[in-house]
Amino acid sequence: MDKLQRGIKTITVIIAAIFLFLLIRLAWLQLFEQDSLGSKSGSVRRIWVQAPRGHFIDRNGATILENRALYTLKVIPSEIRESSIGYLAYLLEIPADELKEKIDEAKEFSPFAASTIYHDLNEIAVARISENLWQLPGVIIEIENKRKYSELFRGTHLFGYLRGVTKGQLDTLAEKGYTRDDKIGFTGIEYFYEDFLKGQKGARYELVNPLGMLVGKYNEGRNDIPSIRGDDLHLTIDAGLQQLAEKLLRATGKSGAVVAIDPSDGGVLAICSEPDFDLDILNGNTRKKEWADIALSPLKPLYNRAIQAAYPPGSTYKLLLSIAALEEHAVTPERTITCTGTFTYGGREFHCHGGHAHGTVNMQKAITESCNIYFYKLMFDVGLDKWAEYGEMFGFGDQAGIDLPGERRGTLPSTEYYDKRYGQGRWTKGYIVSLAIGQGEMNTTPIQLANFAATIANDGTLHEPHLVRGYRDGRSGSYFPLKIESHKLPVSKETFRIIKEGMKGVVLQGTGTLAQVPGVTVAGKTGTAQNPHGQDHAWFICFAPVEQPTIAIAVLVENAGFGGSVSAPIARELINYYVNGKKNPQEAYSETKAVESVKAINDSLKAVKPSENGVPKDSTGTGQPIEGDKNDL
Repeated sequence: MDKLQRGIKTITVIIAAIFLFLLIRLAWLQLFEQDSLGSKSGSVRRIWVQAPRGHFIDRNGATILENRALYTLKVIPSEIRESSIGYLAYLLEIPADELKEKIDEAKEFSPFAASTIYHDLNEIAVARISENLWQLPGVIIEIENKRKYSELFRGTHLFGYLRGVTKGQLDTLAEKGYTRDDKIGFTGIEYFYEDFLKGQKGARYELVNPLGMLVGKYNEGRNDIPSIRGDDLHLTIDAGLQQLAEKLLRATGKSGAVVAIDPSDGGVLAICSEPDFDLDILNGNTRKKEWADIALSPLKPLYNRAIQAAYPPGSTYKLLLSIAALEEHAVTPERTITCTGTFTYGGREFHCHGGHAHGTVNMQKAITESCNIYFYKLMFDVGLDKWAEYGEMFGFGDQAGIDLPGERRGTLPSTEYYDKRYGQGRWTKGYIVSLAIGQGEMNTTPIQLANFAATIANDGTLHEPHLVRGYRDGRSGSYFPLKIESHKLPVSKETFRIIKEGMKGVVLQGTGTLAQVPGVTVAGKTGTAQNPHGQDHAWFICFAPVEQPTIAIAVLVENAGFGGSVSAPIARELINYYVNGKKNPQEAYSETKAVESVKAINDSLKAVKPSENGVPKDSTGTGQPIEGDKNDL
């Protein structure tokens, strides 16, 4: 009897242990491997449904970025047979080892979740695979979305591109609902507004048999969760102006950037950087070689020169010194100096256009003719600290705040900067001579100078430059404007009037005559950033019409020499298009001569020796990007 009771107890313990094991295993599956439930038991599997990303709408209501349908191939690694891989690779017309590598990668994320291994199947591949799905358990063909880019322009650095979520990212993004199959904004607006654009994914539940073959919808689809599309972004961009800006800059054959801003609110009308690349290359099954060609190119096409490259502003920065001098009453606009062509300080000579003498000049004439000697002397009247104070007031040495990732601050030297860099008492006033004409250890980005021009144009309201004015909610359809930061600078309207007169003179009779537009009063300023590795870089900033400005522009063309010869004509064509009637951008481009090389006088920096300027490397001369923030202390 005792033996019988002991046997019963033993059996009871074994049965209890088995049940306990089953309960623990069931809890484990429910908590950690829920994607596998059903696929093994022959019941239900869950397939995530991608949410369409939001569209981009330009300032005139045109859709400039949307989605189009594409077929993707998904696999559930735990269900696909090893013997099927070779046949599936044959149907896809890709090497079997390449397919196996993709499946192994998917398995590392989750062996039980459906993972995309091939994007953008063509119709032939879809047909071939579809008719063989009966012998390919764990293989799913899904209709999803990919980006459909504008046919008018590339918008490479404006739009940005998407990349798949990596395993490392998934550790932090899973709590936001991301899975291995999702794509996430990696650069540009796609990155900055990811939370608006991504939408909310849905789910589909399917009945499968024990072999993993699809039987039908679970519960007739009543448990399915519909996806919610992302929010549409309403941009400040003018598609026609963007198209023309890209064409004009690309036609120079040089690296560079163009930024155009609406002075009334800081909305960016156009922004582009050269070289760029076709975003469609990264919009599907990107081959490693295609990515390597972009990422490893010595021309750095991934580099957004409009916001990431920092260059000495050259003579464009004489405007800032003039503003500081007028506001601090260091000079009257009528005060004159005699330019003999040279300025001597500390035993060194600094020159004006190779020694060319301008004679008697006041502030307006000094701006118009870009007289170095006038500004060398003016810098000592103003002083480094006040010069730096006004530079900071206008946003230099800090990010402009544009809604794009990776913006550089540039460098704005000050007493604190020099003390930190060289040591207190180890530098002299000789360091600031070159700062007077926008050289030396300072640099600015195209977005900063475009915003500077816009702030002069509107008499001192510093707007935060922005690309998105609002969004339309993907769930409700309601439109919501975004709040834009702006503030009025403590600079008198009279000071801006004097600066504008000088800038008008630049275009009418000075160094920027190639920016003249029939019937439009243009105010501008040329500049040259000296480049010790080759030809100088060409700047031109401007706005128009002066009476009621609607556009402010900064153009930077690397290794193009003088700012008035190449950059000014590009600005001219953009103003002509935007202000004078907006003809078809392609037609406007065909008629322009902006990209022709023309003779023009040298700007102020031709005579400044490289040894007098601690300028950074350009982004093409050595194949390396400008490291504009390396001296930001």
